Amino acid sequence: MLAKRNNKTFILILLTLVYAFSFIDRQILGILVPFIQDELKLTNTQIGFLLGPAFAIVYTLAAIPIAWLADRFSRVNILTIALTIWSGFTALTGFTGNFTQIAIARMGVGIGEAGGSPPAHSMISDLYPSDKRASALAVYALGIPIGVMCAFLISASLLGKQGAEVNWRRIFVILGVVGVGLAVIIRIFMTEPKRGAMEKSKEASKEASKEADIEADNNHGKNPGPSPFWNSLRQLLSIPSWWAMCLGISLGSFVAYSFAGFQTKYLLALQPDLNFKHLLIALGLINGVAYSFGTYFGARIADFFGKNNVRAYGWVPALAMIGALPLAIGAFNSGSVNQHLVYIFVFLLFLGVYLGPSFAIAQTLAPISIRAMSTALYFFILNLISMAGGPFITGMLIDHFLKTNDELQAVSQAMTTISYAFGLATIFFLFVAWRLPKDWADAKKRNEAVASD
Repeated sequence: MLAKRNNKTFILILLTLVYAFSFIDRQILGILVPFIQDELKLTNTQIGFLLGPAFAIVYTLAAIPIAWLADRFSRVNILTIALTIWSGFTALTGFTGNFTQIAIARMGVGIGEAGGSPPAHSMISDLYPSDKRASALAVYALGIPIGVMCAFLISASLLGKQGAEVNWRRIFVILGVVGVGLAVIIRIFMTEPKRGAMEKSKEASKEASKEADIEADNNHGKNPGPSPFWNSLRQLLSIPSWWAMCLGISLGSFVAYSFAGFQTKYLLALQPDLNFKHLLIALGLINGVAYSFGTYFGARIADFFGKNNVRAYGWVPALAMIGALPLAIGAFNSGSVNQHLVYIFVFLLFLGVYLGPSFAIAQTLAPISIRAMSTALYFFILNLISMAGGPFITGMLIDHFLKTNDELQAVSQAMTTISYAFGLATIFFLFVAWRLPKDWADAKKRNEAVASD
């Protein structure tokens, strides 16, 4: 095993495993919502707050300073500490007794998970070149469907024999303890990749040296300009396709997080005598197969066409968003649980497609010195819109529609309304496809020069 520590595939697998674990911790709350809500006497708006702002706000705010550290210090150490923190707070969730306590625990999980993806994306970009980066990041993104699947299956395995006995506290404690053990494994077996290793170019090196000499002559005897970090950050935030990608993935995820938070609630309202254990197993397998397939092959398709035309990294996600919209509406207007599951299977095929291309855009367009920061910033935008906004707004909509409808119709109307965000996501990804060739070429030239110099 020690001989494999420097193997990029081995590192990618470990990073994917950590990412999967973060989504187990996120998804598990949404799965167990009906039982937590019943025991703690919470409103739908409070549940939406726990699924959204309680986690997402601290997650997004903490990610930026953590990413700043990850661009300068050991990313492996940061990842290990982050995993330990969020696993510890996951375990503490099992000991909470009211809304305030569980909200604080969720905030702790958010702080820990903020140190997960920024260092991971940065390391993957130092292991794989730009024409294979979407596929590599799609493998990492498989942590989402794998984590969601495991969350369903773990919950099902820890329920009572008939699925009627739901000890949600025990589930959180067990997950937290296992996560701390995984952090120890990461620290022992993962090594730090060399930064900028995939962007070296001799020609760019000569050009960079000339530019550096000119810059030095121009600044001779003058006060130094902005630091390299601020220059790189300014470059990143001036890229139009980076912003459009952030908004596109944010709006797509806005719907996805809403679905994750209230899907089991909808299905139990649709069929109250449903065997909850069997439902969790079915949803876990559907997520594991359909979402994984869409995530992996969506990125492979984008990489395949992107070799000749980088616009593919925009139009592939755009087509996926167009396809997801009617499927999302159909899923939450189904006449039976089985019909809902069929809709969800096809829906998840489309939903996973945008992840790999979006991750690749964020890393390829970012200056080498702030790749972790690029991930943190677009997760900042993504999670404020999707994770903080999606479940919270959905919860408020459900409470609003409950004034004139039963629970089933209230959830259905809320989710139908939320689904139209896919239309806006499509528009932003089409803008990415239009603008990306120029931004991609500029970023490639800049990063090759920096890496070679």
